[in-house]
Parts: sequence; structure tokens; C-alpha cells
Amino acid sequence: MTLTPEITTPTSHHALEEVAAASRRWIAAFNLGDVDTCVATYLADAEMVADPMGRFQGHAAIDGFWRPFVAGGAGALTYHEVQLSQQNDGSVLLSARWTMNVGAGVIYKERWQKDEQDVWRLAFDHFEVKEQYSA
Repeated sequence: MTLTPEITTPTSHHALEEVAAASRRWIAAFNLGDVDTCVATYLADAEMVADPMGRFQGHAAIDGFWRPFVAGGAGALTYHEVQLSQQNDGSVLLSARWTMNVGAGVIYKERWQKDEQDVWRLAFDHFEVKEQYSA
């Protein structure tokens, strides 16, 4: 699992490295089947759009998406062609292609922002499943 940030805003190097590290931790938790850590990485009111499955708002709904997916055997997640950019509001956007043992797709936008404890969390997550592999 390699996640190398493409730094698109030179002045935001530190924030981009922090978000790249937070994203690597999310991927590692996912690959270990640790749904609790994955869901806790989202802000309490985060929104996730998973095309074509739907839109999910808040921890309970996001957990309801990820938990059965991981329990069904999803794993070996890897991000490719990662792009990171810092926004004027201090948030960082991540986009990438992804692959795993059950499919592949595109992350259009993950918006990471710091919470009140100064921890990077997912505020918005929009991805699409482009391919599904048979078991």
C-alpha cells in the first residue's frame, strides 16, 4: 500500500503530508477490516456519496455502508494516481483511482478537514465503483 501525494500547492506541503498520512491510516484500517476506525475517521456529520449505491450522512449511515461491505470480504485497497490540494478554507482535497479485491473505481473528492482536536477527518467523500469483480 503506497500513497504518494502529488503536491499541487507548494505552500501547503505540511498539510498535504498530514492528510496523506491520515489517508494511509484509513486504508490500513480498511485492509485490516477495522470498520470502527474507518467510520471514526469521518466527522460526525460527514457525507459520503458512493456511486451508484447512494448517499450516506453521518456515522450510523456510513457505518451501515462500510460494515457489510468489509464483512463480505472487501480488502486489499490501494490508491493510485493520488492528487492532493489545499483549499483556502484549510481543508485538503484528495482524488485518486482505487483498486481492491472486489472492484475498482475513482475517488472524485475526499475533503479532509481538522476537527476541534486538530485531527484530520473526512468531511465529504465522493467515489464511484467503476468495476465489480466476481468472487
